[in-house]
Amino acid sequence: MRRANLSAIVRELHARGPLSRSDLVTRTGLTRSAIRGLIGELVLGGLVTEERAARLGTPGRPSPLVRVSPDGAVVLAIEIEVESLAVAIAGLGGRILESERVDRPREHVAFEDTISDIAALVATVRARRPADDPLVGVGVAVVGVVRRSDGFVSMAPNLGWRDVPLGDRLARALDLRVPISVANEADLGALAELRRGAARGHDDVIFLSGEVGVGGGLIVDGKPLKGAAGYAGEVGHMTVDPGGAPCRCGSVGCWETQVGGGMLLELAGQSRDSGRPGIEAVLRDAADGSAAALSALDHVGRWLGVGLASLVNMLDPRLVVLGGLFGRIHQYVIGPLTNELDLRALPASRALVEVVPASLGADASLLGASELAFEPLLADPAAWLASRGAVRELVSA
Repeated sequence: MRRANLSAIVRELHARGPLSRSDLVTRTGLTRSAIRGLIGELVLGGLVTEERAARLGTPGRPSPLVRVSPDGAVVLAIEIEVESLAVAIAGLGGRILESERVDRPREHVAFEDTISDIAALVATVRARRPADDPLVGVGVAVVGVVRRSDGFVSMAPNLGWRDVPLGDRLARALDLRVPISVANEADLGALAELRRGAARGHDDVIFLSGEVGVGGGLIVDGKPLKGAAGYAGEVGHMTVDPGGAPCRCGSVGCWETQVGGGMLLELAGQSRDSGRPGIEAVLRDAADGSAAALSALDHVGRWLGVGLASLVNMLDPRLVVLGGLFGRIHQYVIGPLTNELDLRALPASRALVEVVPASLGADASLLGASELAFEPLLADPAAWLASRGAVRELVSA
């Protein structure tokens, strides 16, 4: 019971920010005396702090305000994209304490090169923090099909990876003696938007992220839809055009062949391999009224609507969140996307769903990776407090 109650308190503070003891009583259903005792444990363990609440002119003594201590527990978040790598250290409460993002050429995505680059980035970021940082774990977001149990990447077509033990290899390279959790970047983008972004307060959400490829994160009844092994959500490889172009995954006519960054670049007159600079050029051209750029964006918008209509019919979401490239081009694609949704989605489901841009920008998956890494602590703060107590005893001895 104590473990569950501590978990309820820490989750509320981590997700919502500072709360009074009275707020915690309301949100957790615990008694005032229980809240007081449990908060005392968390203060002693360094996870939260308490301060006097400001008087609001109402009768009675103001309830103390409780807030998490960002330095009381931290995680390492890693994001592996085709054209960039990012590493961050996040504190309890979701605050990014240190971060570093580097662009990389598409030809520099080999598995061992990526491991070496990540290890160097991690060393750079950790050097900015105290040596005794209370590290909870490592969360990794990668553009690939991931087995959640061990971080095995069965396929990452746009990286050219197949059957690589990412979790095990990172554990050896980083040698941090903490749990490493790996998941698909779009799944983690969905998690971040659900907890801290545009999808907050919604229980049924489709998160769609586009860059070189297309990833999807699905939230059903407030929980991520993972599938049997964690492979669910690979909507970019949903067949939308059986007679269409070959996909890097080995199939034909996948959704990402019509809406991915490569198609947008090609239709706008840019090289398919021009990456982010090419996308920037397309957006500049669109802002200047270029017919080619606007036509390319219209194409992507229409095919986004075609694919989304099927997903809306299957999942009946309240919200569709467009992240990554799709979030950036939202203003150009929302018109044709909406037209296709109106045409193809079932009226009952269509009437309920709203399509919005992501609010966390390029860091959505990185923030989601930090949330993934914090999960062991959020699920069982008592175990964390016990382990830290053991550490403090060893240090004092």
